[in-house]
Amino acid sequence: MANVKVVTDSASDLPEGLAREYGIEVVPLTIRFGDEEFTDREDLSPEEFWDRCRDSPTLPETAAPSPGRFQDAYQRARAAGHDGVVTLTISSALSATHGSATIAAEAVAGELEVRVVDTRNVAMGQGLIALEVAERARTGAGLDELVALAHDAMTRAGVVATLATLDHLLRGGRVGGAKALIGQVLSIKPLLALRDGVVAEAGRARTRAKALAACAERARAAAPLARLALIQGACGEDDVAAMRALVADIAVTHPMLEADIGPVVGTHAGPGIIGLTWLRA
Repeated sequence: MANVKVVTDSASDLPEGLAREYGIEVVPLTIRFGDEEFTDREDLSPEEFWDRCRDSPTLPETAAPSPGRFQDAYQRARAAGHDGVVTLTISSALSATHGSATIAAEAVAGELEVRVVDTRNVAMGQGLIALEVAERARTGAGLDELVALAHDAMTRAGVVATLATLDHLLRGGRVGGAKALIGQVLSIKPLLALRDGVVAEAGRARTRAKALAACAERARAAAPLARLALIQGACGEDDVAAMRALVADIAVTHPMLEADIGPVVGTHAGPGIIGLTWLRA
């Protein structure tokens, strides 16, 4: 039986307890607010990130982990007796993290076999893929089987979310000012999804309630599901409760998870983002 360690990065938004339960090491990205630099979820929690966003006149910036952070994770895995590592990264179209993980894998090539997989995903879309692979790794599966499972899970993954505000998109230069202003005047709530590893608009709703219902309908259309997660960032409890109710009847193998959206998505999405991620059965 193989003894493979699963590594991912903090863009996955994996809750700490789940990562610990499944034996997944999470390599953190870096967040900068002006001259201040923080390590994601080590010295800046999602709650603290959102608090700082509210008080900051400029948007924060995120940076990929250094290759050294991944190399340290690989060497810890080797020291703990693992005979291989599968690293599951945020989409390479969104971050340089995949490149850092690959450089680190090359650096330890003579000591430990490391396979780096670009999940073409982010947030708990990435996180659910990591959970799927880690669960199989606990059965003694080898590197080839785990990499194949990761690629299969990627074909079954879905992400959809809606924003409460267009302010962060506007401030981040992601949309033209006129388009954002029109959206605010008409109270349009955009839906976002991932296409080919890139965040793309997936529709619009006139009200928050309709946007939540549209997210739930997308997940329902993909059912039956193996895994489902409710994701949110600085979102009101009423919206979270409404989303829970909307997805309560969706057929899913594992209990639904809930996770806080952190800086990687939150920087551009803004407070109040809420959505769903899933893996089809």
